Amino acid sequence: MASVHFILQGKGGVGKSLVASMLVQFLRTKTDESLVHCIDTDPVNQTLAGYKEFNAESLNILRDEVIDERSFDKLMEIIFGLPDEDHLVIDNGASSFVPLCAYLTENQAIGLLKDAGHTVYMHSVITGGQAIQDTLRSLRLLFDNAGFKAAEIVTWLNHYFGEVEMNGSRFEDFQIYRDFSERFRALIEIPHRKQSTFGRDLEGVLAEKISFEAAIHSTRSIMERQRLKSWWAAACEVMELAHFV
Repeated sequence: MASVHFILQGKGGVGKSLVASMLVQFLRTKTDESLVHCIDTDPVNQTLAGYKEFNAESLNILRDEVIDERSFDKLMEIIFGLPDEDHLVIDNGASSFVPLCAYLTENQAIGLLKDAGHTVYMHSVITGGQAIQDTLRSLRLLFDNAGFKAAEIVTWLNHYFGEVEMNGSRFEDFQIYRDFSERFRALIEIPHRKQSTFGRDLEGVLAEKISFEAAIHSTRSIMERQRLKSWWAAACEVMELAHFV
């Protein structure tokens, strides 16, 4: 049946939409583009919906400026209507992290999807710098939730704001990894390169909301295109290890 990818993190501004866009593009390179769908449920910043190439659907989950958990019923209907072999990426905002998790738990939605034959992935971003503790707390909530045991949890390490480490220890030495090491479907390190060159190139692509393929074949300078090609190849290499397809 279909593969469903929830991008979930309670801390804003840590790279959820980057991960969502990377995942969409990677899946499109591995299968027919018509089999890859995406939905943006972020009620504040609908970044993924801004990628015209992806034909992302924007799901309005607000009623009277308050998140209405019943609006997630439509999301479930979309998922259950997916044909076999299709993939759906759901970019969920930080402000709707708790409501969506509560909805999935109270309605036993993950088990229901699993029983229907769907593979459910939960993706969480861990970032270095000041937000590291906040992102770790959100990840632990996914592992601690008994209703999510049927889901495949994928953790993305984003070093853009600083190395993902504490007291000189890498993520694999963190307590959360020791506690749940057997439940990590994959640990994906987002490629990190020099900020003044690769970083600025990446920021430009994200600001334009275009795919890496389009950027690589654009009118950018030769070396900018070369750096983007190199970065995207490295990103695909680490995503390949997760065996999503």
